[in-house]
Amino acid sequence: MTNAPLGGNLRGAVDLSSLVRPPAPAGGAPAAPGGVVRSANDANFTAILDLSSTVPVIVEFYGQGVEPVLGDLIAQYGGRIALATVDATTSPQLVQAFQVQQVPTVAAVVGGRPVQLFVGMVPEEELRDVLEQVLQLAAQNGVQGSIAVDGAEPSEPVEEPLPPHHQEAYDAIASGDFATAIKEYETAIAQNPRDQLAVAGLAQVSLLQRLEGADASAVRSAAAAEPTDVAAQLAVADLDVSGGHLDDAFGRLLDLFPTLDQPGKNSVRTRLLDYFEIAGAEDPRVVSARRRLTGLLY
Repeated sequence: MTNAPLGGNLRGAVDLSSLVRPPAPAGGAPAAPGGVVRSANDANFTAILDLSSTVPVIVEFYGQGVEPVLGDLIAQYGGRIALATVDATTSPQLVQAFQVQQVPTVAAVVGGRPVQLFVGMVPEEELRDVLEQVLQLAAQNGVQGSIAVDGAEPSEPVEEPLPPHHQEAYDAIASGDFATAIKEYETAIAQNPRDQLAVAGLAQVSLLQRLEGADASAVRSAAAAEPTDVAAQLAVADLDVSGGHLDDAFGRLLDLFPTLDQPGKNSVRTRLLDYFEIAGAEDPRVVSARRRLTGLLY
């Protein structure tokens, strides 16, 4: 599951493609019903992703004799948090995207980005602590709205302005000027090397620039024809990441890594670190790939 680190600010980063958004069925997906508590599934989860730009959405997976139980608690937050309940037995795409191994599993979605929370049952006091952390993460990412409760009108999200170089980069991305966006993020990092928002933004817009005008079929054909060619494998890994297939990208490059000379290893390592920034440091796939990369390096 793609997982934004609690306490991390992801505003201004470009969401290349949702790692949990399933393809819409023919004829369009039905909208999720309104309210603080909503029933979600593979077909209507796009509406939940959209809602998560207004309020953080807790996602509760249930099934196999386990019923959802968080509705009453979520309702106490007065529309500042929403709940999506998902029957794990009937939503295989969401189960795969969130890497659900058992029920109950509880995650969140903030600004379209999934966040891993916990598996199993936890005491209510701990639940409230988790929800407060989710609200803090949402606020740091500009998700501070609310939804209607008992007929009340929802409030609009309140966003603080982005830092100047971030705003310039974001505007450049919106107009398709990736080179300018890269320069703006690089300037922000030069001014503050600890600016993780700029680091993540730079990794993402660099990927966008590399993919601009690429022919996916040609890229995949070249990679198949030259399995040991670093440039060809990096190019197809870019495609995999842009489509949300992180395991494929990580596996491809980590399998290749031991066979390379030092310049090739440096190129692959650098690209993997960019992918880790794009996916989020606490994504289980990132954790596993980082561990494997460390083993290969040392």
